[in-house]
Formats: sequence, structure tokens, C-alpha cells
Amino acid sequence: MSAHPLSGGERTAGRALTRGDYKTLTLAALGGALEFYDFIIFVFFAPVIGQLFFPVSIPDWLRQLQTFGIFAAGYLARPLDGIVMAHFGDLLGRKRMFTLSVLLMSVPTLLMGFLPTYASIGLAAPVLLLLFRVMQGAAVGGEVPGAWVFVSEHVPSRHIGYA
Repeated sequence: MSAHPLSGGERTAGRALTRGDYKTLTLAALGGALEFYDFIIFVFFAPVIGQLFFPVSIPDWLRQLQTFGIFAAGYLARPLDGIVMAHFGDLLGRKRMFTLSVLLMSVPTLLMGFLPTYASIGLAAPVLLLLFRVMQGAAVGGEVPGAWVFVSEHVPSRHIGYA
């Protein structure tokens, strides 16, 4: 037996995956899938979002472009927060960072559902939508790489590729 350098615990490279390993794999995969679902569903509703969060007076193509720009802003936030969350995952623990990433995804998603439209609050609507998308991008950027590291630390070394 040799200690894994990242986990600090003893790992047996030759052991089979246990029920706990499968539970860890399932929860990590489910968490990533749900966060990506929340993040990607935005693109399917882009025409509706464009109608609700941008002025009716601008051309449809410009509304769509602005909507996809907000979608892209979430992607741009991913790498930066992946670095930040990885750092704090090493310091404070990955489980705490998973909790934070779930919070960073669920709170903005909920707030987007309650967000007033452009007709109600004007320019604040697309600005708040942009802020919430960046928060969602940060959540996905921190959760997925963190899940990969977490899983690789908790399965036998010969099963890391499968995990």
C-alpha cells in the first residue's frame, strides 16, 4: 500500500470498486449533469429570453445576438472560477466547494425565474441576467474539474480512467 499524494490516505491500487466508490461516481456524475443542464437550457430558450429581456424596438437578429452574448459570458467565467475553486478546494476541502458550486448554480437559476423583464425594469433586466449567467458559469467551471479530482482521489488508482 502506498499513500496517494493528493488524498493523504492509504489506497489499494488493486482493489475492486466498492459500493461507496460507485456512490461517489454516481453523485459526481449526477451533479455535473444537473449543473450542465441548468447551464445549457438557456440556449433552448434564447428566442423567448431575447423577447423578454431586450427592447422590442431592436431587430430580432440583434436581440438574438445579445442573448447569445449573455450565454457566452457564462462560458467565459468557467475557466477563471475553475482556478479559484480548485485553489479553495485544496485549502478548504472539495465537499465544501461542491456545496458552493451547487449554491452558485441554484440561486441564480431561481433568481432568473423571478427576474422582471425589460418592460418592467428596463436596462437592469439584461444586466441582472448577465450577472446570473456569470454566476452559473462560475458554478460549472468549479464543479466539473473539482468532481474529476475528487473522484480520482477516492477510487483505486487502476480505476481512475473509468472514474
